[in-house]
Amino acid sequence: MSFKPGQTKVSSEMLISVLGLVYVHYRIPGSGDLYLTPYGMRHAALLKIENWYDPEWFTTHRQRLSGTSAVYRVPTRPVHGQSLDLVVKNSRVGEEVPTDTHMFIEFINAQFNSPWEEFSLTMELQDGKFGNKNITIKTQEPLAIFLPSETMQPWQSGRSIDRIRRIEARHPGIDIDILRQYKLVYGWIHGMDLVECLDLLELPEAESTRHCIRFTRETIQALKEKGFEVADMKASHIIIAESDVTELTRIHTSGGNGTAYLQNLIATFQYSIIDYELLTRTPDHTTEVFKARRRIYLNCQLDRFKKTSVPPFLKTSKIMGVPYVCGHTESTGGRLWVVGKNSKLFDYFLPERWRRTYSWKLSESSEIFYTISKDSIQLVWKTSRVGEIPCPDPNLPCAEAIIDFGYNSPFEEFAIAHDLANKGIGVVYVRAIYRTGSTKLVPSTDHSRYRSHGGLSCPDGTPLLQHGYNYISLRGYFNGTDDWVATHHGVLCRPVDLLKAVTLEYITPSTAERIKGDTMDDLYHAGYDGDLLSMDDILLALTPDSTLLKDQHGAIDARICNFEFIKHRPW
Repeated sequence: MSFKPGQTKVSSEMLISVLGLVYVHYRIPGSGDLYLTPYGMRHAALLKIENWYDPEWFTTHRQRLSGTSAVYRVPTRPVHGQSLDLVVKNSRVGEEVPTDTHMFIEFINAQFNSPWEEFSLTMELQDGKFGNKNITIKTQEPLAIFLPSETMQPWQSGRSIDRIRRIEARHPGIDIDILRQYKLVYGWIHGMDLVECLDLLELPEAESTRHCIRFTRETIQALKEKGFEVADMKASHIIIAESDVTELTRIHTSGGNGTAYLQNLIATFQYSIIDYELLTRTPDHTTEVFKARRRIYLNCQLDRFKKTSVPPFLKTSKIMGVPYVCGHTESTGGRLWVVGKNSKLFDYFLPERWRRTYSWKLSESSEIFYTISKDSIQLVWKTSRVGEIPCPDPNLPCAEAIIDFGYNSPFEEFAIAHDLANKGIGVVYVRAIYRTGSTKLVPSTDHSRYRSHGGLSCPDGTPLLQHGYNYISLRGYFNGTDDWVATHHGVLCRPVDLLKAVTLEYITPSTAERIKGDTMDDLYHAGYDGDLLSMDDILLALTPDSTLLKDQHGAIDARICNFEFIKHRPW
């Protein structure tokens, strides 16, 4: 869809894109942030906050709808003689999904969509490009997402402070963004739900129940043929249009077969479905989407340093010699820097694509995790320890040097990795840096990096490195070089550090020492000091047939994976 011109003045700075859907972002002083979809822009005047969310108006005119969540129907104030009926609901992202036994078994991993995912999936279902082309499933029009300026208290979100702290201790840097309230605004569909339509026919209870179950199952099957499923699909989520309800009533009152008419509506998909917070793709559709997005992702990574057109809601910048595409993450209020000049990569690293997927901890000593994103991309994410004072083993000969040096910032780490890669030295692929929207619990104690970064700023003028936030670096899970991975399918390489390679007898201790020595020599000649590197800071890769991956010269491919303590060598 495209925005219709002439209705509301929109500057390019107001446009943002989240998960492929473009919004117009209005910052409303004292009220919050309003994001209008293309559908919403058609009714921009009616959707001004004062026309529907003014406390007195909203409280007086809202009608609570049935269901387990807070959902309301509310009309807008009239503007030029026109009004619009809205459905306003609070997002339940991050809350526990209430389940009955059947749902628990079939959708054991069900979780509420984020507002941006919900709108994106709803639009994808409505577009109907996947699956049976003869089926069209209508939905409500997603109009707007509104974030009030005030934040909820933990008790309002159903979470205790202790529980939040346990989550943050287990996953440092993960925003508990449920403390921000997201209000989703949809257009109201005039009509009746399936249960109400069957009640109109005044059928015996058993017969009405039988039809209700059958029609709901047919709707579920139609959804599956379009590549979607809903964990809590109910008959009350199937809406028959007002004109069809009128005809159904006429047929019933004149003695006709209302059940047959209703059956025809269901069979010909003349209905809409509502409630999309548990809408997901089917496994087959997920596989197709993953394949397509992964193919685009791999091709974009190969060309990540080739400049593409940059939409107005993103900016390009160069930080310590590394080019980035950067922008806000609207779902968390954070900020994201994606390495390269290809703006198509930005969406792949939005926090909602990898923050809520299952993560495996890769290290006992640091917060570094492996995950497979919602786009089926293998990532390693690590919470930066910049601002902390290192606590090395006091028995290490270099313990004092580690404390004196401190931790590199993620921008320094990426700059080192980028420079080493350009000089032909093996490093893991650095992908993106994410700054959380919520403030970190533990204050910084080492201020050296904040002072040294004092002259660096974001495109909007705010400091690049800020005391109060966590920074998370994302890198590729090393399963082969980018060009190797792009041409291989199925099982790929798997990484193993030098220490583990010796333990598993892939290499001898002397070979491991030689590889580490060669790596340190390479660093020295590239202008860096690698004296603080350890054996587990260097990765090898095992091919699918369990042999070590070799480089173009036939030598074992070794790559540095930790840049926390690498420093420039004094000339």
